[in-house]
Amino acid sequence: MPVRVRRSPLAKPDRPYLALGLEGSANKLGAGIIKHDVDGSSTVLSNVRHTYITPPGEGFLPRDTAQHHREWALNVIKDAVQKSGVSMQELDCICFTKGPGMGAPLQSVALVARTLSLLFNKPLVGVNHCVGHIEMGREITGAQNPVVLYVSGGNTQVIAYSRQCYRIFGETLDIAVGNCLDRFARVINLSNDPSPGYNIEQEAKKGTQLLPLPYATKGMDVSLSGVLTSTEALTMDKRFRSDGQPKGPDDKDFFTPADLCFSLQETVFAMLVEITERAMAHIGSKEVLIVGGVGSNERLQEMMGIMARERGGQVFATDERFCIDNGIMIAQAGLLSFRMGYTTPLSRTTCTQRFRTDEVHVAWRA
Repeated sequence: MPVRVRRSPLAKPDRPYLALGLEGSANKLGAGIIKHDVDGSSTVLSNVRHTYITPPGEGFLPRDTAQHHREWALNVIKDAVQKSGVSMQELDCICFTKGPGMGAPLQSVALVARTLSLLFNKPLVGVNHCVGHIEMGREITGAQNPVVLYVSGGNTQVIAYSRQCYRIFGETLDIAVGNCLDRFARVINLSNDPSPGYNIEQEAKKGTQLLPLPYATKGMDVSLSGVLTSTEALTMDKRFRSDGQPKGPDDKDFFTPADLCFSLQETVFAMLVEITERAMAHIGSKEVLIVGGVGSNERLQEMMGIMARERGGQVFATDERFCIDNGIMIAQAGLLSFRMGYTTPLSRTTCTQRFRTDEVHVAWRA
């Protein structure tokens, strides 16, 4: 069923515009179609996603993930087109993730986008993955000028808009928060279905002990590899009970996998709240927008909400349909670019694994 969202940040279009968005920077393959209406609002016509899931304890390799995307691309795109009620001929443009992300999966989806462009004679628009998250978050929530916390498997950044650019105020110095949580989920053999980060969140709700872990904020940046290593080391501690049960009646100092998940989440999220609050103070903003797959974590939203309310502010976040990697966010950001006259020539539809958020000209914002 179509999802009606808020007014576009651009002036009202002279006619309805339609875009197909293709996302495949990691293990999610997504396709979505969005419509920008003449009254300035947007309508999500379809948003289809298929996830590559590996066995417990295993991550996803670029080659295998790319193969998954190639195998599922046709089904996912056909499903998105059928659910939208429009045809490929009616589209104004085809948008694809240019980066950042894993090289092989990115290239697989870019190849599909190029093929569709040639088959149906449609212009292409390369999209920065992070900007896609931000623009979809702004459109769905109505946040006006928020500090953005972008948290996903491959990225952790605190961002704010200034002079047609999304400026990075702080970021991770090593691994991303999603990578940190996912890797620990595999250490304790949690399932990857629907995602290791989601299962960490559910396990953390059962935790009762907050164990001391390294807390590493460095100005506006965070370092997460140390807290991950320390949490992993605790699984080798003699007090650790992998089955969650004490050995005997005198075993009072034991801790469980749930306690470790709880401690890891609380520590890492506290670090993210701290650097986000610094950015809010710097630009004088009362809004926080959380985007990226980890942004759907209810505990992170709760902690950020407490901080924002203490500052007289508000937190904005979306549900898993728009928070987790999806094609509709690529369609949204791509269509905003397209309406400003931007397209990507076929010869430049290459992918950039390290495509920085602050390298994008945000022409559609004044």
